[in-house]
Amino acid sequence: MPPRLELLGISKQYPAVKANDRIHLTVQPGEIHAVLGENGAGKSTLMKIIYGAVRPDEGEMRWNGQPVVVRNPHEARELGISMVFQHFSLFDTLTAAENVWLGLGKRLSLAQVSDRIREVSGQYGLDVEPQRPVHTLSVGERQRVEIVRALLTNPQLLILDEPTSVLTPQAVDKLFVTLRKLADTGCSILYISHKLDEIRTLCHHCTVLRGGRVTGEVDPTKESNASLSRLMIGSDPPELVHREARAGEVALAVRGLSLPKLHPFGTVLRDIAFELRTGEILGVAGVSGNGQQELLAALSGEDTRAPGDSIRLFGRDIARHGARQRRKEGLHFVPEERLGRGAVPTLSLALNTLLTRTEAVHRATGWIDMHRVREMTDEIIRRFQVKAGGAAAAAKSLSGGNLQKFIVGREISANPRVLIVAQPTWGVDVGAAAQIRSELLALRDAGCALLVVSEELEELFEISDRLVVIAQGRLSPSVPTREATVEQIGEWMSGLWPQTTGAVHAQA
Repeated sequence: MPPRLELLGISKQYPAVKANDRIHLTVQPGEIHAVLGENGAGKSTLMKIIYGAVRPDEGEMRWNGQPVVVRNPHEARELGISMVFQHFSLFDTLTAAENVWLGLGKRLSLAQVSDRIREVSGQYGLDVEPQRPVHTLSVGERQRVEIVRALLTNPQLLILDEPTSVLTPQAVDKLFVTLRKLADTGCSILYISHKLDEIRTLCHHCTVLRGGRVTGEVDPTKESNASLSRLMIGSDPPELVHREARAGEVALAVRGLSLPKLHPFGTVLRDIAFELRTGEILGVAGVSGNGQQELLAALSGEDTRAPGDSIRLFGRDIARHGARQRRKEGLHFVPEERLGRGAVPTLSLALNTLLTRTEAVHRATGWIDMHRVREMTDEIIRRFQVKAGGAAAAAKSLSGGNLQKFIVGREISANPRVLIVAQPTWGVDVGAAAQIRSELLALRDAGCALLVVSEELEELFEISDRLVVIAQGRLSPSVPTREATVEQIGEWMSGLWPQTTGAVHAQA
């Protein structure tokens, strides 16, 4: 049989960078083929070329042995190519079913599509409610919609860009079972991930990119994490130093925080209570859609419906303070959604710095010192090794991982007293993830109090001093990370935790 897909000498030049430089890639039928590379290596551009979302400057693509020119995603889907993007391509104002229906043509009615979504999501353990509007979904839930939409097309080639970045370990295991079943039927899978363990466990072959070029092809099952890391970034990732926490005074205290749904598909918060102290990191685990969005909105000031005195910052009631006032008092926030929440896609990095950093705004006159803004932005780019065309580069021009580094860096460099972070290393390569985690630990060691909400248990175990779980709008007791196990936290994610005396608290 001919290869399912062949790329011969594919190149793509953008004004500031050559994203792909004479790339050759071959994928066989039924093969799970990893594409590995650090942020900005050209992986996403290459996948968009295969899917018809980007046109190459030169090179040839062959499909089942025949030369093809894929001019748009519709033609790709007609060939049998489906893709799940890292930055989701969903319409916020439509339901999950309507978004899926748009990509399937007119073969099925909307009611039939809804039935198929329930069937496929149940079959693969990807919980999706067809009638739920996309704007009410968390990042993890949106990812499930994208994966189900791709599976409904019965693809010959499925492209997955960071598919497990916001899935729980249990959901990852289910997804891997699904992908292996698909591969057994002859479906080829191109798998992009920064999680080296996943690539070694799942994939049959691995192509490594660095600086837009292929730097190696290996059998990942015969490689170690260290050897894959060296192929990807040219060196071993920096070692993370996690010193014993020196918890101090209570920085953020939450008591009796109960909130009704903001919309019919939201999650009710039920008597949330915890204390977060200076000099510690409290990790919050949980399956996407169990109240993380609602809790983050209440803590960041996006939702100011919290009962009076239910949220206190260094002893001061801030329950009804908005996000701007909370930032003035030292509480900063990194949202889980990069584009649209963390950054405005069309604005420059300099103007995106101004979204949360007002040091360059003259208090008396309101004038903005743009020279100072550019200096601040350049410092963030330098310190956090963001690959970008300078402070004037538009946010949407950055790869997902580099934009994440910029947004996290923008808040860390503000020297917050309390920092709330959602999905800090989503879609970030091994080296950058280690850097971000190291910066979070350094901030903790400097006396900041950090609340980290993540669906990557490995990350939470690596940087947290204590762990809690959110499930069905309730918060579990806290447990010191050194005493917790993955199995225990996984069980708590189902809402099965021991009920302690009194209210469920996360005490220091």
